[in-house]
Amino acid sequence: YHMQIRAILEAAAECANEGVEAHPEIMVPQVCTPQELKRVHGLMDTVRAEVEKSHGVTPRVKFGSMIEVVRACLRAGQLAKIAEFFSFGTNDLTQATFSFSREDAENKFLPMYNETGILRDNPFDVLDIKGVGRLMEMAVTWGRTSRPELRVGICGEQGGHPESIRFCHFIGLNYVSCSTPRVPIARLAAAQAKLREDEFGADRYD
Repeated sequence: YHMQIRAILEAAAECANEGVEAHPEIMVPQVCTPQELKRVHGLMDTVRAEVEKSHGVTPRVKFGSMIEVVRACLRAGQLAKIAEFFSFGTNDLTQATFSFSREDAENKFLPMYNETGILRDNPFDVLDIKGVGRLMEMAVTWGRTSRPELRVGICGEQGGHPESIRFCHFIGLNYVSCSTPRVPIARLAAAQAKLREDEFGADRYD
């Protein structure tokens, strides 16, 4: 990560020196243990000190973690002591939770699962609230127990689906991201989610 971190921090320092406002964020992928975050954060601190010395300014950058491994959800409280924000990688988290790859599932058995009612939806299109969603809610709760101001969002195709957006609003996510064609639908769904925020009850995982 050294080269990437240096490039980000040097760019941030140059922007600061030129009076350009920039808000870079460094997010570590595939995290499963706090020690990984600590190692990368330590590297970031070292590079930041070097950039401060060479550019005469301290680069401002936020540090966060992707949450796309089941173990990361279960260790969210510890991860949040280091990370300032989380982003759920829902495609990878769905694969990890179901223990099948998206390509294999969609090209082989998933259509049959949907047709026969084994699964109501394609979990790579519509967030699996009862499984993946439960892990997400646990991670948000534990993460904000350690860091109340923790910013949390998702990146994945599910972020553009109305039902998924309603659930994300219910568990307190700050944002969703999605592909460009889905942005209008996502914005409308976010507004509807605010109006229907009491929709999900205690039976949402039954």
